[in-house]
Amino acid sequence: MLDESLLDDPDALARADRRGLLRGAAEAGARVRTAARHAEEAGIARLSPEGRPRAVLVAGPGTAALGVADLVGALAGASAPVIPLRPTGVAHAAGALRWALPGWAGSLDLLLLTTTDGSEPGLALLVEQAYRRGCSVVAVSPRRSPLSEAVDGVHGLVVPMATAPYEEAYEEIQAAAPGALWALFTPLLALLDRVGLLDAAPETLAQVADRLDRTAERCGPAIATYSNPAKTLAADLADSLPLIWTEGAGAAPAGRRFAAVLAELAGRPALAAELPEALPAHGVLLVGDFAAGADPDDFFRDRVDEPQALRARVVLLRDRPAGGLTAAPAARELALSHDTPISELEPEDGSELESIAELLAITDFAAVYLALAASGNHPG
Repeated sequence: MLDESLLDDPDALARADRRGLLRGAAEAGARVRTAARHAEEAGIARLSPEGRPRAVLVAGPGTAALGVADLVGALAGASAPVIPLRPTGVAHAAGALRWALPGWAGSLDLLLLTTTDGSEPGLALLVEQAYRRGCSVVAVSPRRSPLSEAVDGVHGLVVPMATAPYEEAYEEIQAAAPGALWALFTPLLALLDRVGLLDAAPETLAQVADRLDRTAERCGPAIATYSNPAKTLAADLADSLPLIWTEGAGAAPAGRRFAAVLAELAGRPALAAELPEALPAHGVLLVGDFAAGADPDDFFRDRVDEPQALRARVVLLRDRPAGGLTAAPAARELALSHDTPISELEPEDGSELESIAELLAITDFAAVYLALAASGNHPG
């Protein structure tokens, strides 16, 4: 159950937010500016690449690292294959995770490492593998971490992760937190712009930071739910199973990240899929047990002490559909024909990066509001 009264009580939200999640979402634009400055100080602007890499390999633990790899792949497009390296191990703990390079990786390839921790011995071992194979290595990790030292030791490039002073009060930076994504992602944007895989010049990053600031103003805790797109989305998703349908290359990773942070921050299940494939993939959920009118049990049974059943709700995230073709009308028709409610988000005009930033910001805020307003499940 969602305590909707909490959404319009900024003081109560602040008390419930014991991990600084709202602050991290609000400061995303500032994090981009700090991270861009760290990238410049690390020397990315002075690099003289000898052509594009054959492939880009991305490794790191947690939701932020997976989101970075997904976003880089969407933005690079056909410029070069972007391959996320998935960890193995007996537990998701810094000491247990291991990564391995594919057998073909060599001197033509670029290895990107992203972590909010920096103590993972498996990443240090991956750096050694890359050095032996001749791969170029770039890492974004906390300053003076074991990983930074390992990358320095093989003459790779290290960009210190941009952190905020208030984060020092927490034992660790949560990988699903809004600020972590931009702290890791921004330096890699500057790097990949330099090697010619995408367009993320300094002025573009400045525009992204400005768009994040404007979105934070619209979505902040002081803005009432009726005019706040993030609070409205959080309220829409109360007691719902979100079916996140995306259209456009930039919306796809934003939708997958939304599903991941809903699970990790708010403890809410969600499914993400791209249109038009989402229609057959999720269509059965609109007529089964999660359908709006589904109630297979005795209507007269006393349900006072029972949890509210989840009902499907479509969340349509749209960017620029490929070739101008759109499956949005078919998506709306399918949802409404089964009495399934639908929420839609579409960014304002701007560059591809600005559009992605706006979708990420609104959905991050919405996930945080759901986490804070969930009855009996305030993070802390």
